[in-house]
Amino acid sequence: MSNFKALKESLEKNGEVMIRLDNGDKIELHKHNVTFNESTQEVMVDAASETYWIDANKIAYYWIHREGIEGKA
Repeated sequence: MSNFKALKESLEKNGEVMIRLDNGDKIELHKHNVTFNESTQEVMVDAASETYWIDANKIAYYWIHREGIEGKA
């Protein structure tokens, strides 16, 4: 499974995902303000005052906050 598809499915399932880019930047993604462009493999984040387009190939890894998931405290 591609990084792009796995990230998309994880965000859909969990509602929130943290990502670390290959340059070390950390970004929190939320289901309500993220869209996925299948043709460009970009993740678009609408952060109110700014919009970010992130190349899925630049995502080093991602994780979820366990304390935010019911029954996983």
